[in-house]
Amino acid sequence: MKTLMKSIREYKKPSILSILFITFEVIMECLLPFTTSKLVDQMNDSNTKLLIVYSTILIIMAMASLTFGAFAGKFSAKAAAGFSKNLRKDMYESITAYSFSNVDKFQASSLVTRMTTDVTNVQNAYIQIIRTAIRSPLMIVFSLVMSFVINARLASYFVIVMVSLAVLLFILMGFSMGIFKRLFKKYDALNDSVEENIKGIRVVKSFTREDYETTKFNKASDNLKKDFTKVERIIGLASPLMSAAVNIIMVVILFVGSTIIVKNSSYNGETFVFNSLTVGQFQSLMTYGFQSLMALMMFQMVIVMISMAVESSKRIIEVLEEKPTIVNPENPIYEVEDGSIEFNGVSFKYKEDAKRDVLSDINLNIKSGETIGILGGTGSSKTSLVNLISRLYDVTAGEVKVSGHNVKEYDLKSLRDNVAVVLQKNMLFAGTIKDNLRWGNPNATDEEIRHACKLACADEFINQFSDGYDTQITQGGTNVSGGQKQRLCIARALLKNPKILILDDSTSAVDTKTDAIIRKGFKEFIPTTTKIIIAQRISSIEDADKIVVLNDGKIDAMGTHEELLKSNEIYQEVYNTQNKAQEKVGE
Repeated sequence: MKTLMKSIREYKKPSILSILFITFEVIMECLLPFTTSKLVDQMNDSNTKLLIVYSTILIIMAMASLTFGAFAGKFSAKAAAGFSKNLRKDMYESITAYSFSNVDKFQASSLVTRMTTDVTNVQNAYIQIIRTAIRSPLMIVFSLVMSFVINARLASYFVIVMVSLAVLLFILMGFSMGIFKRLFKKYDALNDSVEENIKGIRVVKSFTREDYETTKFNKASDNLKKDFTKVERIIGLASPLMSAAVNIIMVVILFVGSTIIVKNSSYNGETFVFNSLTVGQFQSLMTYGFQSLMALMMFQMVIVMISMAVESSKRIIEVLEEKPTIVNPENPIYEVEDGSIEFNGVSFKYKEDAKRDVLSDINLNIKSGETIGILGGTGSSKTSLVNLISRLYDVTAGEVKVSGHNVKEYDLKSLRDNVAVVLQKNMLFAGTIKDNLRWGNPNATDEEIRHACKLACADEFINQFSDGYDTQITQGGTNVSGGQKQRLCIARALLKNPKILILDDSTSAVDTKTDAIIRKGFKEFIPTTTKIIIAQRISSIEDADKIVVLNDGKIDAMGTHEELLKSNEIYQEVYNTQNKAQEKVGE
């Protein structure tokens, strides 16, 4: 829990003040019945002044209790809201510091649930801990102490009933906690279903699979409902148990208390004399009994809420305590001098316990400014290879060097600022085109933005929009085509002015003419930048300085277009297949 408590930070003071004011509120509430008993016992015509005094004291104490309660509510709300704000911030910062291997451990839907539902559960539990979980035990203790001060015999009955009720309530709580452990995985499944349906809404509608997605969602929702129903049924038993306990206490007090009063009182001719228990004390005992039981009931409800929060907190702590597998070295290098790259005996696998390597014995030297093409079938680990350059993953064996230095020696930000990657799955964010492009360089001028877009052949369609570069892009870039999205992502990468530019199959959605224009622009305007192009079309890489053919995670061949056409079967097969396809289209 120390991990969670770190997120309280500047909200420690309101948390402590909340506990302090709650303590004062409970003291006032426990003194009220005692003072009321004095007022009842002094209620006669001869003690008018004393009645006024007690009445005034009661009013002052009631107002003080109300004031203390209001301040307690104010500070507890501030503390809990601030705690949850810090918790979400800390989780977000932890997630953004993750390497790709860290992110692979969590599903997106699970992270969303942890930052929303789980944090809300912890927030609700925290406000109950610093309020009800403090108030209830104090109320029970103070009420029992005051009850024993008034009459130890009747107070002992309170203890017996309360202990019996507490045992039953905690048994119920034990059953409910077991179910809560299953609930949050089902929350993840529900969110996963919703997220998948929304992201793939076009595919769902084009294949008319709405009924299937609805059935899948209903199944996840029903599973969640069943467990919640079980929990609610168990927790629901607490209410009749509480009612039974209150009634038992009332019957005991009324029966035993009345017997004591009748047996131990006498009439002196003018008024009744109470020898061991007065009417006022009898009344205050009933109040203390009710207060104690209500406090116990509230405490049980808080425990149930805390039990939910315990499971949520474990899931939050998993995120907070997940250590990034890739961190800065102690004395990092901050300057990347050029775009030369070396792979020396590199092997890589995504998990340590994986049976086989994704990449095996990769040896590759790339000079600064060269254009390198990478070709290979699906699953040949092309993307895995280039991910090692910007240290999105660390090698399992061997080393990757950039500008003569092992990538592990560089400051992560400096390295990644000099390696621009246009990923296979292009992502645009909600905002204007200009906002999206400035992800590459926040300080880019309008002229620099236009130049990058010309190189990426994006200016031709941007200028057709009525708002030009101020055109709004929806989340995920759903209001532009796949080719337009790719060209915007290339322009965004170019704005980084990188030493190394990696295009991971990022021109697959543009036509071959536009593809050729983009590559020509790269040669003319960024000749010193090392360009690595992963492509399925040979036309996209045939003019590269060197082409690497990957097969099953290994380098099958390396050379120019002409050399590979003569010597490599995989390259020949791809080339012939694509040429035949073009010939058929031409026919």
